[in-house]
Amino acid sequence: MGEVFGGVGSCGGGLFTSTAAILVLFILLVIITRAFVF
Repeated sequence: MGEVFGGVGSCGGGLFTSTAAILVLFILLVIITRAFVF
């Protein structure tokens, strides 16, 4: 995963990096929501 964020532009790294960033933000949002719920 390091080379994906490091080498942007290789095999469509830009799109994959933005998608991964959105996925990470979504996971963090779920964790924060569960922390407040429980």
